[in-house]
Amino acid sequence: MTATANNKTRTNVYLDTEMKKKAQEIFKQYGMGLSDAFNIFLAQAVMEQGIPFQIKIPNNETAQVIKEAREGKNMTKVSLDELKKEVGA
Repeated sequence: MTATANNKTRTNVYLDTEMKKKAQEIFKQYGMGLSDAFNIFLAQAVMEQGIPFQIKIPNNETAQVIKEAREGKNMTKVSLDELKKEVGA
């Protein structure tokens, strides 16, 4: 699906400021801007006839682990070599 300047429309979207900055840095690595990323998302949503990825609500145990990780609790530093030994690589 190719878009020309004649079939584009301007839309205002309210975004979380920090999330927007982080996303822009990621998209920049792909050589695209926020508009390009939104257009890709919308194209995929149309093709999939829905949100193009699974959205899950974590169970209580997972939510607690996520909360603790964000707070830096129960975290252990592990080297790449240690991980390789653990998985037998």
